[in-house]
Amino acid sequence: MGNSYKNTMNLPKTDFAMRANLPENEPKRLAKWEDEKLYWKVLEKNKDGKPFVLHDGPPYANGPIHIGHAFNKILKDFVIKSHAQRGFYTPYIPGWDCHGQPIEHMVEITLGPEKMAAIDQPTLRRLCREWAEKYVDVQRDGFKRLGVNADWEHPYLTFTPGYEAGNVEIFKKMYLDGAIYRGRKPIHWCKSCHTALAEAEIEYSDETSPSIYVKFKLDSVPGVFEAAGVDGNAFVLIWTTTPWTLPANTAVSLAPDADYVMVEVEGSYLLMAKELVEQVAETAGWEAYTVVEGADGEPVMLKGRELYGLTYTAPVRQDLKGTVIYGDHVTLDTGTGAVHTAPGHGQDDYLVSLEFDIPLLMPVDDNGRFTDEAGQFSGLDTDEANPVIIEWLREQGTLVAEKKITHSYPHCWRCHQPVIFRATDQWFVSMDKTHLRDTTMRVIENDVTWIPEWAVNRIGSMVADRPDWCISRQRSWGVPIPVFKCAKCGSTVATEETFDAVIELFRTEGADAWFTKDPSEYLPQGVACEVCGSHELVPEKDILDVWWESGVSHTSVCKYRSDEGLTFPADMYLEGSDQHRGWFQSSILTSVGAYGVAPYKSVMHCGFTMDAEGKKMSKSAGNGIDPADVMAKSGADVLRLWVSSVDYSQDVNIGDEILERTSEAYRRIRNTFRFLLGNLDDFDFRCDAVSSWDDLSPLDQWALVRVLHLLHDVEAAYDAYKYHLVYRAVYEYIVGDLSAVYMDALKDRLYSEASDSLLRRGAQTVLANILEVLVRILAPILSFTTDEVWEAYPEGLRYEGGHPKSVQLAGWPEDSDFLPVVPEGGSESISEAFGVVLGVREVVMKALEEARGAKEINKSQEAAIEITAPRSVLDYTERFAPEVFEELFIVSQVAFSEGDELSVRIGHASGEKCPRCWNYRELGGNPNHPDVCERCADALDAIGYKE
Repeated sequence: MGNSYKNTMNLPKTDFAMRANLPENEPKRLAKWEDEKLYWKVLEKNKDGKPFVLHDGPPYANGPIHIGHAFNKILKDFVIKSHAQRGFYTPYIPGWDCHGQPIEHMVEITLGPEKMAAIDQPTLRRLCREWAEKYVDVQRDGFKRLGVNADWEHPYLTFTPGYEAGNVEIFKKMYLDGAIYRGRKPIHWCKSCHTALAEAEIEYSDETSPSIYVKFKLDSVPGVFEAAGVDGNAFVLIWTTTPWTLPANTAVSLAPDADYVMVEVEGSYLLMAKELVEQVAETAGWEAYTVVEGADGEPVMLKGRELYGLTYTAPVRQDLKGTVIYGDHVTLDTGTGAVHTAPGHGQDDYLVSLEFDIPLLMPVDDNGRFTDEAGQFSGLDTDEANPVIIEWLREQGTLVAEKKITHSYPHCWRCHQPVIFRATDQWFVSMDKTHLRDTTMRVIENDVTWIPEWAVNRIGSMVADRPDWCISRQRSWGVPIPVFKCAKCGSTVATEETFDAVIELFRTEGADAWFTKDPSEYLPQGVACEVCGSHELVPEKDILDVWWESGVSHTSVCKYRSDEGLTFPADMYLEGSDQHRGWFQSSILTSVGAYGVAPYKSVMHCGFTMDAEGKKMSKSAGNGIDPADVMAKSGADVLRLWVSSVDYSQDVNIGDEILERTSEAYRRIRNTFRFLLGNLDDFDFRCDAVSSWDDLSPLDQWALVRVLHLLHDVEAAYDAYKYHLVYRAVYEYIVGDLSAVYMDALKDRLYSEASDSLLRRGAQTVLANILEVLVRILAPILSFTTDEVWEAYPEGLRYEGGHPKSVQLAGWPEDSDFLPVVPEGGSESISEAFGVVLGVREVVMKALEEARGAKEINKSQEAAIEITAPRSVLDYTERFAPEVFEELFIVSQVAFSEGDELSVRIGHASGEKCPRCWNYRELGGNPNHPDVCERCADALDAIGYKE
């Protein structure tokens, strides 16, 4: 008999599949969005809304997207879609960084050394352009596959004429203001890439270097030491970890306020910091040594600043004399307290030498090889030179000690080879001449919102401590430094009219014209060198730093494309945390330098993607995660859900096990949508919805209030850009209150009640509200799935006047959209009561589980439960009829009594099992349906069922 009732039940019906099959279905949905021009329709819908512009930081066009790219681009999509969903006007122009050494390097490898040596610059630039164009297309397809909405057909590319002209506009403004200059000072130099590097292009990793102690022969001995018996065999003992820089030595730096002594060792007198004598002796293995003492038996000492002016014979160029100076950069944590100083090979050395007017030597060429200026070491590579110089010092008898140390050392971010410090003529942005540093610091601290907040300290310290910005590079593929050199006297020619001519040239023909046209073809007649009057001008050969290029996007994109809805300043920049020393910094320096304001109102950063164990991903380690593989196996929505689940402000872990857990979470969410859709198949919101709060059951009232609270929590999390809190709130709601409590308790009512009964329609009304909230608040995250849910909406839930084609056009749920409206005080009242009731439920569910385990009952419907509770609990439970608890606990009978403690006793329900609903009830009350309970009989009568 029981089976015959199956067709009388209100079983769920929906076309929304249990199996997502995302890898196959998502590309079809992408094609649909493209055909429907969804990106443009969202903009049209919100055209009168407040603009919110996230300006895209350009990834480098040099290979397929990796998991870090995916992480970043999905986060940006969360920002944009969550704003668009709430009515903001959100144009999003993606961009690519298309110039620079890595592309040029790949073209070099492809051509081979012989062809590369013979190629002309215009041809090389054409090949580089083609390489960049290829990978722009590859990456664009990868980003689109992630479900990211953007104006993909009109991106910004840094090699386009208009963009290149923007570089010159900013350069012109800052140069004419006096912020840009050409100077000779030590910079990071990559001898592999043959170019200068800025601080942002440096990465640090461990290197093993020789640590050597060398004695430099003093020309004279200070009187106090001479009076104590020190003879002419006196030396200053220096320490260095870069022996190859010794041919450029011109000074020794001491700590100004440290005490220095003479130490007698094996007939020589060595000057060093008193504090480090024992450490040096141990390192050098001295069996006996003596600190020179005065007549009073105390060590003879002089402060570092008191030794200023002593001279010595240079260690390699022995025809030169060096000078003892002092500087605050000298520390006493290691070494001898006497630092070998080569002004051409280090920033600290350079600055202290400027102060004391110490000459700068540079015996190293562009290839990292010594010139004739290095004497007997001429022709050696700097790496080859270390052991050779050390051996030569040993032969000279000046090497006191040598050992190996492992320390953090700067490397080129492109080729990952160690760099050298090398003084060359370069173009710099001064951090102080026009008060750029001070102004930028003020803007950072007062005018920009940093997400997370502590990031202000990170970029602030970097700007506060950074040296002048080296913006010139010795390569071919990039935007040239837009100045000229007089062919006659070598002076720089750069005026407002020459800059304007170059801007017009780049805007109409692109920067390639710089390398193919003579300046006379585009410069105004009469332009001449202001020094000697010559009209023969030579274009600068160096190109601009790629960080400068990407940094000026605030002008080349946000300003130039304002007719497309972009704004200056942009509302947000969002990139990896490394961009505090990269794009975030180059953008604010060029913007403040040109306009006096930040290019962004807010900056949000994300961490790096690491493997499941927290290790950096690399090809050699074989621990990388390819987003294409993830999408081919699980789909983009699983990847997007993972991004939402992590705290992006820190480094995040990803691996197969993590993705499997994410896939399981996705299945839970998907099955919830399927339950909601299936149980609303016969529901028409326009005529079936219960419009009165009082007509809802207490359980329905609580569920409606609970989803209202979820909406508020999620909205606050989106406002704070805390997507992991969105994920947590939604997931905990779905697996907890919704699935484990409300939907579980509701099944009997939904399936067994008469289809149009008030109880069933009340439940469906709440489920419809829940569906509307979940599908809209999850649309920014699960873009594919929520759109699929939207398509699967039952006819009765579709809007009058046309259902939007996508949930992304549906807008954000508002409190006023809820039906019925929660009355004033209703939310607090039902929440307070159910806070107690759900506490009772936890105890009941545990007791039921124990009863099942003990074989006392099979299913919970067999149970009759007696609950003993304190008066403080009964004050709340007595507000509701027993039927509320029977439904909530999924049992057949519930009774309460007062007692000191909360306890539950499980018994077997009286009555018989209803073959239709399986609850234990009195059967036979309705003569038309004598085999079922009264509730089921009424339902059967309602549909005209005959036995």
